[in-house]
Amino acid sequence: MIRVEKSTVVHRPSHEVFAFVADQTNAARWQSGIVEVRRLTDGPPGVGTRHTFTRTLMGRRMTGENEYVAFEPGKQVAFRTTSGPRLLASYAVTAMPEGTRLTATIEMDVSGIMSVAEPLVARALGRDVVANLARLTSILESSPAAAPADTLGAGQV
Repeated sequence: MIRVEKSTVVHRPSHEVFAFVADQTNAARWQSGIVEVRRLTDGPPGVGTRHTFTRTLMGRRMTGENEYVAFEPGKQVAFRTTSGPRLLASYAVTAMPEGTRLTATIEMDVSGIMSVAEPLVARALGRDVVANLARLTSILESSPAAAPADTLGAGQV
């Protein structure tokens, strides 16, 4: 089992950071390898919200699905894959005086033949997470300010 946890500080309010990472359709904008994410369920996001995603990995295109297994508005979202490689990922936000601390945690099961490459996969995954967080920070810090959280309607993210 590989576990990677990385954090960054984004100079934006926590409600903006959470809204962006909790909307997985934004993933193609900031995560390397993600080509497209589509939401499969209707209604406000929460536990049980499902998505389908397309990504490239080592030159191969693959699709999969995931489902939110935790959702605390403004604080944390976690999802697990329901097809493809077994993965559990979460994004947690914490308000700070200078902005928001965003912590990304990924746990990936590399069993079978892939287990011999676990150290290499772990290092590559760690590098990807750091690069993705830097890209996310750049996007959020260069975009115009969003409406404050208390002006959003119930269930909006």
